[in-house]
Amino acid sequence: MSTMNISLPDSLKSFVDEQVSQRGYGTSSEYVRELIRTDRDRLHLRSLLLDGAASPLAAPVDDAYFDGLRERVRHRARG
Repeated sequence: MSTMNISLPDSLKSFVDEQVSQRGYGTSSEYVRELIRTDRDRLHLRSLLLDGAASPLAAPVDDAYFDGLRERVRHRARG
């Protein structure tokens, strides 16, 4: 694992220390790693949503679409 040192103003350091103790993290590094993973996941989701919004419509989303989707889910659950 690589090491990265960061500098924080006292107010942010205090905030990180509070989060570590209140939210059950073992170290400030665990807390920062979780923040970075969450941001990475958020960016990935944003990219997927933007790709989806830019893609052409494949079929209308109506009652028949959702009925078919429910049936496929039921079929796989029995599976």
